[in-house]
Amino acid sequence: MSVRLKLTLSYAGVIVVTGVLLLAVVWVFLLRYVPDGVWVQWPQRPGSPSAPFVPNRSDLERAFAPRAATMMGFLLLFGLVGGWILAGRMLAPLTKITEATRTAAGGSLSHRIDLEGRDDEFRELADGFDNMLAQLEAQVAEQQRFAANASHELRTPLAITQTLLDVAGKDPNRDVDALIERLRLINTRAIDLTEALLLLSRADRRSFDRDPVDLSLVVEEAVEVLLPLAEQRGLTISTPSEQARTIGSYALLLQLTTNLVHNAIVHNLPSGGTVSVTIAANEKSVVLTVANTGEELSREMVATLTEPFQRGTQRIHVDQAGVGLGLAIVKSITRAHDGHLAVLPRPGGGLRVSVELPSAPAQSR
Repeated sequence: MSVRLKLTLSYAGVIVVTGVLLLAVVWVFLLRYVPDGVWVQWPQRPGSPSAPFVPNRSDLERAFAPRAATMMGFLLLFGLVGGWILAGRMLAPLTKITEATRTAAGGSLSHRIDLEGRDDEFRELADGFDNMLAQLEAQVAEQQRFAANASHELRTPLAITQTLLDVAGKDPNRDVDALIERLRLINTRAIDLTEALLLLSRADRRSFDRDPVDLSLVVEEAVEVLLPLAEQRGLTISTPSEQARTIGSYALLLQLTTNLVHNAIVHNLPSGGTVSVTIAANEKSVVLTVANTGEELSREMVATLTEPFQRGTQRIHVDQAGVGLGLAIVKSITRAHDGHLAVLPRPGGGLRVSVELPSAPAQSR
């Protein structure tokens, strides 16, 4: 049976049971106290008319039972018809939600229910379903863009390799050592891109163990690895002295910090620039902030830097171009750790990136 039919039968059943209870009340508190088989004779006076007839219990039952049965039939019919109409009106929003789910199952994620009316449970369900469709549509569009960009990025080193081999095959005076060196660099870039894609996929799946992590140690290790690059560019790096603990994967948080510090070093002033790494902690969250000097950036450009393969044409450096996934990996790792990422341009030039992560519970510190 459908839900509408079940509700109809329920409404009719409630009405019939209510009628039966009312009849039972009449029997218990009225008819049972009427004598049965006793004729009541009124005293007569000379010349007065005959005494009136007073019905007993049997008379009342014979007169009341047919009308009570008729009323019970009417209540049953009324319950069925009224329940069917009422159940249909109540389930009408559910019908719209069902149609929307079938439309979404067919591949159309742009459809919305937009249920009108008062704020009840059906309205909350419809609004929640609309929000889910909006998020799914955005994620599918992001996945499609990512797949297209990844295919292009993976195709580029292969195409360059093929071109170099074709040119070398037609050049009898080719420099084999130079060709090998260029092929090695192109192959290294392809490997870096593949590893970055794998890391991004791992972070999106959240397939890692969550353990207490001291962010100050993570920052110390990341800065130690990148310090030679900073010294080569004439940059100074300031690191925090505070300790702050969060919950997550040490390896992924180290990759996050390394990406942030590496971006701050590469996209900096030609010389005399600075990179500042700070940590702020409270009972609920830990905030890791990496700020660097550099050229002035617009908010429009900064808003696109966390998208995969969005390097920003004005920020590409030939010697350290990267694969365009640095901040995208940071965003994915932050999201996998239930954190929040904020990327803002600095007024005097450069970038300020803040990662807010949940604090480790007190018992794990």
